[in-house]
Amino acid sequence: MKVILLDNVKGVGKKDEIINANDGYARNFLFPKGLAVEANNSNLAKLKAKQDSKAFKKEEDKKDAVKVKEQIEKLTLKIEVKAGENGKIFGGVTSKEIAEQLKKQHNIELDKKKIDLKDTIKTVGIFTVDLRLFEGIVGKLKIEIIGK
Repeated sequence: MKVILLDNVKGVGKKDEIINANDGYARNFLFPKGLAVEANNSNLAKLKAKQDSKAFKKEEDKKDAVKVKEQIEKLTLKIEVKAGENGKIFGGVTSKEIAEQLKKQHNIELDKKKIDLKDTIKTVGIFTVDLRLFEGIVGKLKIEIIGK
């Protein structure tokens, strides 16, 4: 019997996958626990609509990421921090601070997890940081750290 999985089932398959299951297993385990539905025409149509919606949303997110990438690569983010005479920063500049300053200065909202910063920035100068905006789309942000 063909069934559509509504959730990940260990050893059977992943969510929204169409599988062949034994009749007894489907009727006595998968259906009662709400883990699957029968793969009839209406359920297949719902699955297709859901997949089309996901694909459309993913494409829209990709377009937005490309726009943000183009916007980010044109600008330089300036961050003022307290620094010693030799250019060392007291503390450091983290991805959280970069995200906050990007929002504050240029009104671009970006999750700090998307900022690919190996270590905190601990010296004054100009740095280039990678931003993972979407699968396969990486933007380069120029950051100028200014000591005061």
